Amino acid sequence: MHITRFRAAVGAAVTVAATAALLPTSAAFAAGKPDSRTADSATVEAFGRIADAILKDRTSVLLDTRSTADRKATKLDGKVRLSSGLSRAEDTGLSSLKTRKAWLAALGEAYTAAETKTSVDKTTVKGNRATVRVTETTELTYKKIRGDEPSTTGFTAHHELSFSLGKGGNWELTGIRPQDDGPGAINEPRTAVAATGSIDLNGSPASTRYPGSRNAKPKNLTPTQGGLDYKAMAAYAEKYWRNYNPAYRSYNVAGGDCTNFISQSLKAGGWKDVPGSDTSDYHKWWYNKSNQSDSWVGANEWAWHTLSTKRATNLPNVYQMDVGDILQMDFDGDGSKDHSMIVTYRSRMGVPYVTYHSTNTYRKSVASIIASYPGAVYYAYRT
Repeated sequence: MHITRFRAAVGAAVTVAATAALLPTSAAFAAGKPDSRTADSATVEAFGRIADAILKDRTSVLLDTRSTADRKATKLDGKVRLSSGLSRAEDTGLSSLKTRKAWLAALGEAYTAAETKTSVDKTTVKGNRATVRVTETTELTYKKIRGDEPSTTGFTAHHELSFSLGKGGNWELTGIRPQDDGPGAINEPRTAVAATGSIDLNGSPASTRYPGSRNAKPKNLTPTQGGLDYKAMAAYAEKYWRNYNPAYRSYNVAGGDCTNFISQSLKAGGWKDVPGSDTSDYHKWWYNKSNQSDSWVGANEWAWHTLSTKRATNLPNVYQMDVGDILQMDFDGDGSKDHSMIVTYRSRMGVPYVTYHSTNTYRKSVASIIASYPGAVYYAYRT
């Protein structure tokens, strides 16, 4: 399997549980050995606290409050702190998130509360450097602006933190990097990438202007005369957005799981296999115990299959999407699609909410994705 075939099917990084055998930090360096060690439990807990504080600081900026609380990451006591360079970088990042909050407000979206849990998955110490991998689970509560927003949105994200040990025995956090591909979490500071390059000839980009003209599916969204069950597609996606269905293989380590996930959801709602023996034949769409078509797991191949077989059509505006429809993104406008998502909820005011794998996410509004990636190219599909 060539990962380049599935560059668009993005997925989460794999993390490893922290080892239980912990050595005191002082012992790890007293012998002057630069090989891999583990920090003591108190240090690991401090690593986790500062990661949790940074992520909560980022999320708090997005909340609909009159004032911003003091930054938690700069108030921690102990032997782990932010480096001056990272502190400045976080200042810039928090400023960008304030801008994102304003964009969201202009699009009619806000959050009233958030809950974040952070766990340390792996800690590696080499000499005076430490690398820490953490998992963040965050749930945000939507503010009722239009009145029919979902109650919450949630995501699971993975981060890698870099630490340096100073002369005084204090650890300094020098960097934090996301480990997931696909659209970043809503609290991840990002710089928008301008759209450049050619446009995929096998699909028409969709406008992101709100509102889109009404182009709804049948109100009941359930099958009639052998049609598709859109409610079943949404129910499947919302059941397995975080806890993967063990009946299917995961492709997070082989280019990503997002298109595999939408294929599962579409099949749950009535899409039938189009069997074949050549995995690269995008006219086919199938999955079995030992293999699958490229169109099942690759974002570009899925689009080629879908449009060439007329199983779906392009919508002219992303806000026309309804439950069971598919949204794809080309992050840098190079003509190759990078990510696939399925709509699992649509508000009465015409805002679709998507659920997807990597970053594993539940009911994220299309408005918030556009606010985070205004320079991306979007493709909307009516299934």
